[in-house]
Amino acid sequence: MKKIALSLAGVLVATAFAPEASAIPSFSRQTGKTCNSCHFQHFPVLNPTGQEFKASGYTLLGAKGKFKDEDLSITDNLNASFLLKARYQKSGGTDTATAVSGTTTNGGQWQIPDELSLFFGGRIAEGGKIKMGYMLEGNTAASPLVAGLRVPVVYDTGAVKFMAIPYVTDSLGAGYGYEQSSTGAVRGVRWAEHRKEISAAQYVGSTAGAKGALGSSAASGLAFVVQSEIGYINFSRYSPHFTMAGKNGVQMSSNWIRIAATPTVGDWAMHIGVVSLSGSNYNNTDGTAPVAANKVDTKGSIIDFQAQGALGGNDTSLYAQYAKAPAGTAAMANYYNASTTDARTAMTVGIDYSVIPHALHVGGAMRKAKTGDATLNGDNAVTLTVVYDLFQNVALHMNHSMYSGSSYDAGGANDSSVAGNTGKSLSTLMLEAAW
Repeated sequence: MKKIALSLAGVLVATAFAPEASAIPSFSRQTGKTCNSCHFQHFPVLNPTGQEFKASGYTLLGAKGKFKDEDLSITDNLNASFLLKARYQKSGGTDTATAVSGTTTNGGQWQIPDELSLFFGGRIAEGGKIKMGYMLEGNTAASPLVAGLRVPVVYDTGAVKFMAIPYVTDSLGAGYGYEQSSTGAVRGVRWAEHRKEISAAQYVGSTAGAKGALGSSAASGLAFVVQSEIGYINFSRYSPHFTMAGKNGVQMSSNWIRIAATPTVGDWAMHIGVVSLSGSNYNNTDGTAPVAANKVDTKGSIIDFQAQGALGGNDTSLYAQYAKAPAGTAAMANYYNASTTDARTAMTVGIDYSVIPHALHVGGAMRKAKTGDATLNGDNAVTLTVVYDLFQNVALHMNHSMYSGSSYDAGGANDSSVAGNTGKSLSTLMLEAAW
């Protein structure tokens, strides 16, 4: 690992003055704008321009050609792109003799690709105050083709936008329909690769027996959003199932309520928000008909803060998040917490600092968490991050996390002496590219 880290450091130094190039994913193709036009520091963190593009329902055009007729306004080409993540991970647990080295991260694991997704997106229609667009994420190596889809319908009065957004996702969370922050409230928009270590919402729920994290699970729903320059409200009615895979949605009886303020204070763009998850649904993830005994609560809460500005003249982002999934009961389990005795909680704080604008970014995060176990429940982490943008659409990532707390003691859930546990460290080297 030391040799790999030194090699990466050498690459960063050797390419410190590499020229930038315009990225050409789906939305760049439609708008004619570079990646840096919509992303702050590095992908996928959105800046105010990127947030406005999302609020427009992905309908804004640049030099892109279009077909226009009465009740018709579409682009003249299909906006497509790929996202690749290829990475190496090494965790600090024991590589057991019964496993071939490399089959787990304890032995050092190459994941090529970790992700290879096909994206389509852009304008469906626009006329007067009504706009309609879409974003589709497709699988390249698994069925079904669709991994995520949202189709925003926007009524734009100028000062206020009203949106209805049907959506499905196999893993990105109930807030997938609409989210503007990069804190990790939704899995796909987070500022660092080690999601459970830098985002409380990604950590809470991620435990044996729970089906997903507060910010990361299957979901199919309908989001109703009101957006203005001072903030937004997202009320989503959802089911914690991925209906594209033939899973029964049963009914959208779970709720995601997001209230966020987006003020600008001096030169800093803020995002201050809360999320409440409530309601219940049927835990019929095998696609069979639901029965009363499978009914579960979908309860949790998130508080988060984000600030984008500059320190010492260099772009800087500050993040803080708190998340909680209450314990279920013997009569009704909580979908986001396997425990029936103790809440699962986490608090994270982080900073991302651009040493070289639009090129080299370094950061750090701390997590203080409780697993939900009655005893030996401390699960803390310190994470260091480096992102180097070879080009606007190609980046090298290095994340290193170190863990501590009573859950790593003998008998704890994360006891590193237990075969299969990943120990007190995790290192990730990753190439990320979108084209």
